[in-house]
Amino acid sequence: MHAMEISRTGLDVEWRRLEVVAQNLANASSVGYQPRRLISGPAGDFGAHVTGVEVKSVQAMATSPRLVREPGNPQADARGMVAYPAIDQASEMTMMIKASRTYEANIVAMNSARQMYSKALELGRRS
Repeated sequence: MHAMEISRTGLDVEWRRLEVVAQNLANASSVGYQPRRLISGPAGDFGAHVTGVEVKSVQAMATSPRLVREPGNPQADARGMVAYPAIDQASEMTMMIKASRTYEANIVAMNSARQMYSKALELGRRS
């Protein structure tokens, strides 16, 4: 597969990962929200013909809700407890930084491939 197309698939996956992390952070105080995690992997047959990466699924994280005592909240249960999603903001920010760095690495790889293709065309014109 073309090197730039492989990097493009990486860009697509990391952009989607950033969206999922942003949704988790935005809904950290939303009652009933279930945090999610993006699962990605190789596209195509691994080992034989890999065509980049793809989003395999976006799955709900298996975390217990964070219970907070708020008896005046209309969403509180009979004991006055409200169930907020158990989102670790530090972990989510770390995931966001990792995804953005991977996104940047794919841009660098695309630019390197573009420069190599340009040089190859230039060498071809000289021959």
